[in-house]
Amino acid sequence: MKNFFSNFKGDLLGGITAGIVALPLALAFGVSSGLGPSAGLYGAIFISFFAALFGGTNTQISGPTAPMTAVSMVVIAGIIAIYDGSVEKALPAILTIFLLAGLMQIGLGFLGIGKYIRYIPYPVVSGFMTAIGVIILITQILPAIGYYPKEDESWVTPFKPQAEELILENILREEAGEGILVLENFKETIRRSNEVTDETILEEAKTLAAKNASGVMGALKVMPNALRQIDWLELGLALATIFIIYGFKRITTAVPSTLVALLLVSGVAYAFGLDYRTIEKIPEGFPMPNLEIFTEFKMGAISPYIFTALTLALLGAIDSLLTSVVADNMTKTKHKPNKELVGQGIGNTIAAIFGGIPGAGATIRTVVNINSGGKTKLSGMIAGILLLVILLAMGPIASQIPAAVLAGILITVGIAVMDYKGLKAIPNLPRDISVGPINLSSEVLVMLVVLVLSTVWNLVYAVGIGLIIASLMFMKKIGDLTAERSDVKSLNDEKAWADEAIFPKELKEEVFIKHIKGPLFFGTTSDFQALADQIPKTASYVIIRLDRMQYMDQSGLYAMEDVLQELNKNNVTVLFTDLQRQPRYMMERIDIIPDFIPEEHIFEDFNQCTNWIKEHVEDRY
Repeated sequence: MKNFFSNFKGDLLGGITAGIVALPLALAFGVSSGLGPSAGLYGAIFISFFAALFGGTNTQISGPTAPMTAVSMVVIAGIIAIYDGSVEKALPAILTIFLLAGLMQIGLGFLGIGKYIRYIPYPVVSGFMTAIGVIILITQILPAIGYYPKEDESWVTPFKPQAEELILENILREEAGEGILVLENFKETIRRSNEVTDETILEEAKTLAAKNASGVMGALKVMPNALRQIDWLELGLALATIFIIYGFKRITTAVPSTLVALLLVSGVAYAFGLDYRTIEKIPEGFPMPNLEIFTEFKMGAISPYIFTALTLALLGAIDSLLTSVVADNMTKTKHKPNKELVGQGIGNTIAAIFGGIPGAGATIRTVVNINSGGKTKLSGMIAGILLLVILLAMGPIASQIPAAVLAGILITVGIAVMDYKGLKAIPNLPRDISVGPINLSSEVLVMLVVLVLSTVWNLVYAVGIGLIIASLMFMKKIGDLTAERSDVKSLNDEKAWADEAIFPKELKEEVFIKHIKGPLFFGTTSDFQALADQIPKTASYVIIRLDRMQYMDQSGLYAMEDVLQELNKNNVTVLFTDLQRQPRYMMERIDIIPDFIPEEHIFEDFNQCTNWIKEHVEDRY
C-alpha cells in the first residue's frame, strides 16, 4: 500500500490529465459504435480503473480505442439488424459478446499467450490500422454534414416494399411458432396483416435504410443523397472542431486540443442558441449493471459472433501490449504481458456488465499520463474515477454537445490512426512476387489485402485472411531458403564442409554424404524426398549430417521415414551424425530409431562416423 501511494502527486496529475484527454474520445467512440455516448463513457470509466488495478503495466491508461470501436460497430450493427433495428432489444446480446471477449482476454492471459502476440506480422497490423482510419473517416462524413439516412425520405421510401415483405415473414414465423397452419387459416394471417400500420412499415423501412447506409460501402452508396442535403451549420461545427484540434496543437500541447475544441465549439453553439443536433442524452446517476445479459442469455443469438468476440479479445491484446511497449520505452521499466491481458480482460468484462463498449490500452492517453507525472497504477484508476465524477456531475450538460463536434473529433482520429510509416515504405520494399503483370512485395500484398477487405467487406474476416496469407508466404520463403541451403548433391558436386577434408577419397563413390542445413518441415520435404532417387547406384552408405537440423515437424518426420525405408530396401546403410534433441525425440516416437537407424549408427560427430567407416569399409580396399 505504501508503494501504491509513493507517487501520489504525480499520479494524481497524470490521471486527471489523461482522464480529461479521454473524455471527448470516449463520447465520440460511444456515438460511433451505435450504442450512444454513455456506452463510450461507461467503457472508459470501468476499463481505465480495473485494467489499471489488475494489469501488468503501471502507467497504462485504458479505454475505448479506434480499432476496438471499429470492430464493435460490426458486432452492434449485425445484432441490431437481427432484432429489427431495436437497440434496446439487441443490447443484452451485444453486451454478452463484449463480456465474452473480456473473458477470452482473461483466458489468454492465464494461458500465457501474451508473449506470442508480437509474432503477428506487421503488414497485417498496418493494413488493419489504415483500414480503421479509412472506415472512421468515410463513415463520419455523414454526421459531419448533418445527414442521417433514416431521416431522408428519398432514401427510405424505396425500402418500404422490402419492409412489408419482412413484416409478413415475421407474421408467418409467429404463426408457425404458435402452431397455426397458414394454408388452413388465411383469415388469421389477414387479420394480423390488417393490424400493420403505415407507421410500422415506415419504421421497418427506416431500419433497412440505416442498415444499407452503414459501413464504408453503405456510406458511399448514400453519399450522393447526402451531398445534396448538406446542413451547413453542422458542417461548420465539424470543420471548426477539426480546425481547432490541428491549430491549437501549434500553439501548445500542454492542454489537449481535442478537449479545447469540444468545449469551445460546444460552448459557442450553446451560448448563441444555434439550432444544432445534440448527441443522445447521457443517463444521470451511477451506471447500473445490465442483468439481462444473464437472465436473457441466448447462445443461438451470439454463436455466429464467437469468432468476432475472439477477434475483439486478440485485437485488444495487441493494442494494449503495443502501448505497454511504448510505456516501457518511456519509463525504462518492463511490463508483465500476461498480467496485462488479465487486467484488460477484467476491465472489459466489468465494462460490458455495465453497458460499456470494449477498449484497450490507449497510446496517446498513456503518453500523456507519463509526461504528466504518472508512475503507478493509481494514475489509471484516478483517470477512471475522474470520468465517473464528470458523468455524475455533468451528465445533463454533456448531453448538449453537438453531434457534429464528435464527428469532427473522430475524423481527426481516423486521420491519425492510419499507418503512414507502412504506406510510405511501399515503393521501397523488395518486389518478390508477381500478381499477373504486376510485381510487388509480398508484405505490400498482405497489407493491401487486409486494407481493402477490411474497408469494403469485414474487419474480422480480413484480419484472418491476412494472417493466413502472411503465414503461407512466410512458410514458402523459409522453405525456399532452407531448400536452397539444403540442396541434394553428390559428394562430387556438393561443397564439402571443412572437417570432411580428412575423409578418404577412395570412398567417395561408395559413401554418400548428405548435409541438412535447416529445419525439415512441410516446406522442404519434397526436396528431401528426392534424396533416395539421387544417390549413386555405387553407394552403399549414406551419412546424413544433422547438426544444423534443430527442428523437424510431422511432415518432415514422415518424409524421413519414407526416405529411410526406400534406402533400406535398396540395401543402403544410413548413418546419422550430430542428431539434435527434438528430431531424435520425434524419430523415437514412431520407432525410426531403432527400426531403421540403430543406436550404433548414430554418432556424436563426423569424426566418430569417419572412424567407423574406416573400420567397416576401408579394409576392403
